[in-house]
Amino acid sequence: MANAKFSNKIVVYDDKGKTKIGMPRPTALMQMTENESIVELAQDIEKRLIASIDKVI
Repeated sequence: MANAKFSNKIVVYDDKGKTKIGMPRPTALMQMTENESIVELAQDIEKRLIASIDKVI
């Protein structure tokens, strides 16, 4: 798993005067692999990304 690389795009946009932040969920993308260890890694990454976004808003 040391060579695993994840790329995630985070989008910041304006919606009717409100700033919104969006991203594709790593868990949704990695569930297609049917590899439990990758899904678990994606869950951890998703949790950390959401926590990071929550800290700045």
